[in-house]
Amino acid sequence: MFDLKNKKVTVIGAARSGIAVADAVLRLGGIAKISESKPLVEFSSQLEGLDSRLRGNDNGSGNDNGSGNDNGSGNDNRNLFIEAGGHTQAFVQDSDYVVLSPGVRLDALPVKWAKERGIEVMGEVEFAFRLCPCPVVAVTGSNGKTTTSTVIAQIIKRAGRQVCLCGNIGSPFSKHVLDLKPSDTVVLEISSFQLESTVHFKPHVAVWTNFSQNHLDRHKDLEEYFQAKCRIFANQDSKDFAVLDFQGTWIPAFAGMTSFIDLAGQLKAKVLFFNQGEGYTVDNPNYLAAMQASHALGISDDICLKVFLEFKGVEHRLEFVRDLGGVDFINDSKSTTVEAGRWALERAVKPLVMICGGSDKKSDYSPLRSLVAKKVKHMIAIGEIREIMRSTFGDVIKVDTFTSFEEAIKTARNIAKPGECILLSPMTASFDMFKDYEHRGRCFKEIVNNLK
Repeated sequence: MFDLKNKKVTVIGAARSGIAVADAVLRLGGIAKISESKPLVEFSSQLEGLDSRLRGNDNGSGNDNGSGNDNGSGNDNRNLFIEAGGHTQAFVQDSDYVVLSPGVRLDALPVKWAKERGIEVMGEVEFAFRLCPCPVVAVTGSNGKTTTSTVIAQIIKRAGRQVCLCGNIGSPFSKHVLDLKPSDTVVLEISSFQLESTVHFKPHVAVWTNFSQNHLDRHKDLEEYFQAKCRIFANQDSKDFAVLDFQGTWIPAFAGMTSFIDLAGQLKAKVLFFNQGEGYTVDNPNYLAAMQASHALGISDDICLKVFLEFKGVEHRLEFVRDLGGVDFINDSKSTTVEAGRWALERAVKPLVMICGGSDKKSDYSPLRSLVAKKVKHMIAIGEIREIMRSTFGDVIKVDTFTSFEEAIKTARNIAKPGECILLSPMTASFDMFKDYEHRGRCFKEIVNNLK
């Protein structure tokens, strides 16, 4: 067991993952320290889940403006310290461990300060893994992670086993880890942000659904993104399983590899390929990946096929919202990449008024020009990249730009005719206008459901 009693654990970032780490530290008798760049007033509500009996003072902050001080507490009962409004070197270096929330880059100053003092730095997933008593099925990929993770969890549950679905899907691993039993199974959706800060992370089953351009606003180039994804296999051995797409390829080559077949030859785990003409009636690659992961766990095809038949999809992924005057409204807010947009467009059977755009991930949308010209009759572009969308697609279809999400939706409604479809498929992240893609999707559904 990862012994944290009386150890000082500094958490960088006070979002869901960071708060979950702090709570686990307190439950294990450690001293939790939270360092957040935002003012206290912007995240104080997120602290409500922490045990107030363990706080060092009434408001969890060292002074009135929430900017922190040397010890972040005003009395002798000190188990939780908080600094807000910025990170300080003294606060970070007074630690036994430093744990990063997924949004914190490895080149951030707090990481540099910790390493200068020889303090071990790890991500939230690594922290939780060290406390985890049961096997982990980890799922990564540029697209399809959420669907694949959700389906695997449902298959395990249908097989009569206890399962915990968590991670990048919305509920932090650290929030659940102390309540797990050895007989449980964790299904963990994991992103490149989370993988790059792992150390000893060793999933029993590691699934990589696919690879395409993504997160170039975070990673310096595509190869760094690729190498971050590869860390899912770094500590596996011959008793573990790697699930890979038999048809998956990419350009350019990384470390001499241009396909998952090439990657398979570098792994120590037993490789199970999907998408190689399995002969099932199912052709969704996410389902086929889930089936191979289930095989690794000793679960039969019959159980998998029953789950596939009953699965209704995940919220915000090609989710039907309503029919209004013969026009379908589809919420695909989970579409945060170019390839997710391609997936949605390829499955469209009606002419589309497409709402897309958001924050800038430095993606190249030009590979979709011909598909957009074929499927979309009018594009409504929003967010930071609205002009990028106009310049990319404006010569093949009509593109209008909006700064207001509600006005964009209302305009789309006025354009669409009976028998057509309004598709929200942003193809990028949401942080310029929303808290996350879930918030964006909920706002879309609320506005649509209020249309008359």
